[in-house]
Amino acid sequence: MNSKYNILTLVIVLLLLANCKEGTTTQITNSNDYNAYLNISKNETLERAKKNEMFWSQKLEQTPNQYPYKGKLATTYSNYFSATGQVEYLKKAEDYLRELNDNTKYNNASYLKSLAYNYISQHKFKDALLHLTKAELIAEDLQETRKMLFDVHLELGNYEMAHTYLNTFENFSDFDYLIRLSKWSDHKGDLDAAIKYMEKALTIAETSNLAPLKQWSYTNIADFYGHAGNIQKSYDHYLKALALDPNDAYAKKGIAWIVYSYEDNPQEALRILDAVTDSYFAPDYFLLKAEIAEYLGNEILKKEQLALYDNAMQNESYGDMYNKYNVLLHVEANTTIEKAISIAKTEVRNRPTPQSYDLLAWAHFNNGNLEEALHIVDHHIINKTFEPETLYHVAEIYKAAGNYEDVTPLKKELLASTFELGPLMKAKILNL
Repeated sequence: MNSKYNILTLVIVLLLLANCKEGTTTQITNSNDYNAYLNISKNETLERAKKNEMFWSQKLEQTPNQYPYKGKLATTYSNYFSATGQVEYLKKAEDYLRELNDNTKYNNASYLKSLAYNYISQHKFKDALLHLTKAELIAEDLQETRKMLFDVHLELGNYEMAHTYLNTFENFSDFDYLIRLSKWSDHKGDLDAAIKYMEKALTIAETSNLAPLKQWSYTNIADFYGHAGNIQKSYDHYLKALALDPNDAYAKKGIAWIVYSYEDNPQEALRILDAVTDSYFAPDYFLLKAEIAEYLGNEILKKEQLALYDNAMQNESYGDMYNKYNVLLHVEANTTIEKAISIAKTEVRNRPTPQSYDLLAWAHFNNGNLEEALHIVDHHIINKTFEPETLYHVAEIYKAAGNYEDVTPLKKELLASTFELGPLMKAKILNL
């Protein structure tokens, strides 16, 4: 009996291993699909921005009293930022928008909203809310203002207010409403609904044949498909985004993540990211390369990429845009956890969301303050967010506190999110 039992057990284990291997080696990507996008010598968005900068700068110089030209320059510098990831352009856009609002005594709703949009990009959500509130009182193009107010309240953790604004522009035939309903559904943890509404929005975008709407829709629905485990659809839509804009760094980053996290091909992921960071300079790309280097056991490359990130953070123009990453890095360093706590407190003041409180709880936990971490989890995090990274931190805190009955369902949920969390996290989840 024991012999038969042992043989049966061995067969089951081998089958499970075979199935596991088959599941992790399914080839989705093909380098022939995206190689042409990795070495693009021409960036049409950047070239248009350069022409516009020259044109509108000359116009403003010739007629300094024509302050609407400042709005054109602000748009130009925002496009520069989108194309390069360089924060200086975002700050230049802010400068022109502030001047423009000064010129109009902060009494033009359109200019107020443009400045608010810039502040959203800088994670200055309270400043954005201030200017949107002024725009709402002016009541010009009120529906657009309310859409932005939904966005900002959601970012600030004012969920009841966000939902109230969402209801004010309900229209299932409107692209803007559908993408926000999708975002709201994702916030509530209903990924199926989020995908359903994003698919409806995508249909509208494709019917309208407006390139910016399609571009945005393709990358956002690709993200959702990835979270849902539909990697093939995710990949296909990143490729659609690149077909529209071969310089779309975010779409290339999405493909690199699939190659790394799903196909377990870190070297190819690095090749893709190296091509991106030749012309796109957002600091979080250095962190992703550092993570992949750690997975490869390449400490030299990891230190090199972290040094590039640290150097970027010396630029005060980034402000609080990278607080999340900075908290996690200080926690990982283990020697600067007090700094992590300080930054996390700033982030809670800026935007008191469950994710911000998670940073604070995680920093306290790694500083040995288990009781404080538990208090934050129970009062500000649990049942308020479904973000996998946050849930992992909660699970570790519960495990340390001996709340094993609460860890089990979290572990199950996290194991379903290993693609989103990445290979380095998978081993940690298995050890919960």
